[in-house]
Amino acid sequence: MLEVCLLGTGGTVPLPDRWLTSCWLRCEGKAALIDCGEGTQIAIHEQGISCKHIDAIFFTHYHADHTAGLPGLLLSMAKADRTEPIMIIGPKGIEEFLKGVMLIARYVPFEIYYQQISEKEQSFQVGDMTFTSFPLRHSVPAYGYAVTVNRTRRFDPAKAEAAGIEKRYWGLLQKGQTVEANGRVYEPEMVLGAERKGIRMVYATDTRPTERIAEMSENADLLIAEGMYGSEEGLEKAKKNKHMTMQESAALAKKADVKQLWFTHYSPSEHKPEEYEEEIRGIFERTVISKDGQRIDLAFAHEEEQ
Repeated sequence: MLEVCLLGTGGTVPLPDRWLTSCWLRCEGKAALIDCGEGTQIAIHEQGISCKHIDAIFFTHYHADHTAGLPGLLLSMAKADRTEPIMIIGPKGIEEFLKGVMLIARYVPFEIYYQQISEKEQSFQVGDMTFTSFPLRHSVPAYGYAVTVNRTRRFDPAKAEAAGIEKRYWGLLQKGQTVEANGRVYEPEMVLGAERKGIRMVYATDTRPTERIAEMSENADLLIAEGMYGSEEGLEKAKKNKHMTMQESAALAKKADVKQLWFTHYSPSEHKPEEYEEEIRGIFERTVISKDGQRIDLAFAHEEEQ
């Protein structure tokens, strides 16, 4: 299961009821953030999430509304007696960015490792979660992230028996180990059934619509995409500043046939994004006009649904 919580859904500046952009994910005891806007540490506490147990932080880009919460979050982790290292991943410039952060967040008692995205598309592992970065189209270099949780394949005793493999080796092969016995080499592939559909969530904000967003989101369980503007006047602003409207995000969700679309990164001028709900659902019915604290537990599909 993949737990998802939108900690903040605001863009540009925080509002009294809307923190800036951040998304928390957890799977099998490992947790990560995508972006860390102003107010993230407060939102974490409001949601009853432990800031001490975050294993990695991924940044889409380095605009302040996506990054300004990092110094305070690191200091909160320090106050929580964290000792485990943390990994921070982002586009080119991450070293300079972190140097600036550490001028504020001094005396952090744990190691901070970082990794710069160096390829057009690149994968990073956090426990069972695989984060794959892909380029967006913004005013600065920016990336979206596709987060997948693979599902283990079922053990197929009929295949094992047909291959003449002794039962005492079945457990090892099922766990993915190669076995050498009786002058033969047995591979896990020899005893495993067909591939099973995993879980997939895509996060793409601060961008114009791109074909790659739709491709990465194809049949995803959840697409979290930018909802900067909903009004007709907002479209020109979106084009000028390289953002995406709710209508454009909904069109991408429809093209990708995702199971559900959530919005994030609302403009501070959009005080009531729910006003556009009927129009947006006319484009893509499975849209949620999300708010801070929006949560979902994404589970593996039942066998009959695959």
